[in-house]
Amino acid sequence: MTAKLTRRTFAHLAGAAAIAAVASPSLVRAAKARVVVIGGGPGGLTVARRLAKDAPGIDVTLVEAAARYTTCYFANHYIGGLRSLESITHTYDRVGADDRLRLMHDRAIDVDTARHQVTLQSGGTLAYDRLIVSPGIAFRIDAIDGYDETTAQTMPHAWHGGAQMRLLRRQIAAMEDGGLVLIAPPALPYRCPPGPYERASLVAQYLKQHKPRSKVVILDAKDSFAKQKLFEDGWQRFYPDMIEWLPAEFTGGLVAVDAQVGTVMSDGETFRPAVANIIPPQRAGDIAQRAGLADESGWCPVDPHTLASRLQPDIHVLGDAIDAGHMPKAAFAASEQGKLCAAAVRAALTGTTADTNLLSNACWSLIASGNAVKVGGRYGPGDVGFDEHDGFISGPDESNAERAATAQEAEDWYAKMSQEMFG
Repeated sequence: MTAKLTRRTFAHLAGAAAIAAVASPSLVRAAKARVVVIGGGPGGLTVARRLAKDAPGIDVTLVEAAARYTTCYFANHYIGGLRSLESITHTYDRVGADDRLRLMHDRAIDVDTARHQVTLQSGGTLAYDRLIVSPGIAFRIDAIDGYDETTAQTMPHAWHGGAQMRLLRRQIAAMEDGGLVLIAPPALPYRCPPGPYERASLVAQYLKQHKPRSKVVILDAKDSFAKQKLFEDGWQRFYPDMIEWLPAEFTGGLVAVDAQVGTVMSDGETFRPAVANIIPPQRAGDIAQRAGLADESGWCPVDPHTLASRLQPDIHVLGDAIDAGHMPKAAFAASEQGKLCAAAVRAALTGTTADTNLLSNACWSLIASGNAVKVGGRYGPGDVGFDEHDGFISGPDESNAERAATAQEAEDWYAKMSQEMFG
């Protein structure tokens, strides 16, 4: 599916507020239109590098607080002992010089939408003609009774950031044989839907090798999950009687924790795990909330043709923070959205046209070393976010060779993604 996106149709899709910005003679004639991108993850870094490289008439500034980026994707490989933390941590050292991209290691703390200005934690401000926000997720930390930022230092979520990942891995390595690892996934939507179940698999693999009397319990807030049949078949094959999945219909899901005594409570049962991996419900990142980009759901509604915000039409939002309809919150998806957004913004600011094509996504999950499954598809604009046009998923009876090839495919994708992002 291919459709031409012109400056006129872009403004129509983005809303009345965007018409003035796109059609403004001073903007079109400006020597350098100013684009500010907030967030240096798969979405933000992709759109910033694309714009800076492909549109030399646009001045692009990327604002990213961290000097080093630890990927959430492939973090389970580290937690399960298959990778080092360094292998999933990247610097921005090569970003900028070859792309005519200005990189600022600072934190965006507010957006003045009337004045088109971003306020930085350092005290400075950045003016923009077009703003792109890719803020990732934040936690609804108060959604679990007893859980807060302090509790997370005892019962880690390990759902972003290197420190949390290191903490969870250390706890698993230090627990005695025969201990219980409890993983509590949230209700949808959240970043990386299959992630908790890959984590259970790779933690079980580590325990099988080093602490074989230990077990993993998944205290779920849902009654089903992504790739469920594939995971359950894999657990029966590789970790019989080691992983127990408890759906919400039987337990009511996680309702409270007590970090002082180390307990985790469902509606009808109290667990005392050696390690508690509590993954809270999620919402769009903080800067999206402050900029008025999120609705009552906590996520950001966007026009899927351009990724322009439906609430602030001269701002674009992408990645895990958006309500993307059927398109999952995943790194591959964010990168694809970054390419779409770059084309749309370039067309709007230069008066050119851009093709909009179906976006792809794929998600790979290791069940055991050298044994991976995948799911994915192609997505196009729908009434809300993106609709799935065609999809694929691994078969339950694949050979060891097929599963090994899928595992290698994941490694190849990670290497390519890292090269495209960080150089």
